[in-house]
Amino acid sequence: MNIVDAGPAAATMSKRARGLSTSSLIELFLLARERDAIDLAVGSPGYPCTPPPLLDAAVEALRAGHNQYEIPAGDAALRRHIAATFAAPTDPDTQITVTVGGTEALCVALLTSIDPGDEVIVLEPFYENFLSAIALAGGVTRVVALRPPDWTWDPADLAAAFGPRTKAIMVNTPANPTGRVLDRAELDEIATLCSRWGVTVISDEVYSGLLFDDRTHVSVADVEALDPYSIVIGSLSKGAAVSGWRLGYLRADPARTAVLRRVHETTTNGTGAPLQRAAGAVGLPGAPWWRPAPGLAERRNVAQRILHDMGLTFRPADGGCFLLADISGVTSEDSTTYVRCLLAERNVLLVPGGGFFADRARGRAYVRMAFNRPMETLDAAARALVGPPPVPRSTP
Repeated sequence: MNIVDAGPAAATMSKRARGLSTSSLIELFLLARERDAIDLAVGSPGYPCTPPPLLDAAVEALRAGHNQYEIPAGDAALRRHIAATFAAPTDPDTQITVTVGGTEALCVALLTSIDPGDEVIVLEPFYENFLSAIALAGGVTRVVALRPPDWTWDPADLAAAFGPRTKAIMVNTPANPTGRVLDRAELDEIATLCSRWGVTVISDEVYSGLLFDDRTHVSVADVEALDPYSIVIGSLSKGAAVSGWRLGYLRADPARTAVLRRVHETTTNGTGAPLQRAAGAVGLPGAPWWRPAPGLAERRNVAQRILHDMGLTFRPADGGCFLLADISGVTSEDSTTYVRCLLAERNVLLVPGGGFFADRARGRAYVRMAFNRPMETLDAAARALVGPPPVPRSTP
């Protein structure tokens, strides 16, 4: 839903700001907190735990006096480690910019790539914040619906979405909410269209270090044809379990990076200096001693068994920390009603699917589960959820 009309003051606010959506989940989150419910909704990591060496390095950086501004591009050691995570040659001095989490990286990428009225292609279902960031930059969203259950696009639909007003396409791999990973052939298809139309691909790859079943991450940076057309968004929030530290980054060609950095300097000028210093000191991201994906894959398997035993259908997650499940086999109710019922009857919170679709009605049959949790939490959820679907009695 949109921000509430603020009366006379609304006339003095920008249409873009007034039109931003607020989360429909706030009420549910508050109810879940009041009930001390089992939270499988938000993506904040309960697993993995923040690496102890990283915590020690942060304390050391704070006490050593690294408490003032860092250069806007970011800590040099951190940028070197970020650059080394890419298979494609990447210059940390001219191609990497540290940002205030992946959220600022998203906004900076869009503000750098589009003007008001330009179209941005978004693959649906999508990370909910994509639409708000596009709206804030003045862009117009053009949705390409992915086809369940495998969440692939129709090549004709994708090609038809490109046109003279198209300036960017948003991709997310591994994806929130589906866990889907794009392969090289799919990225090559996008590259052909971007090259033809002169379109920038903005690729949210914040879960790139969390792949399962021996998969290898393919970045848009690995596609040579996209060199002048690509921006990669990354983050340490989920992979290193420091979502509160707000450490994100952008990777782009040197000419584009120069402009990205100017926008970044205007928006925030930089993120926490001692926290950047700590990550760089211990070699994150990409440190060989830090491999959370195998443990997260075990939790994915448990979450998939829970959903299966609930009677829900889903595509197994290739990576990331979410599963998107179809509830239509167990209820004719919409997903919001179903989620409220689970909270009331089983004291477990999931996310209704509507927020991941431009037309919320298309998400009425889906719920999202986060599985980056301690195994004890998932075991408790299994005990609470497995059994006959709850019958609504008193919906909160």
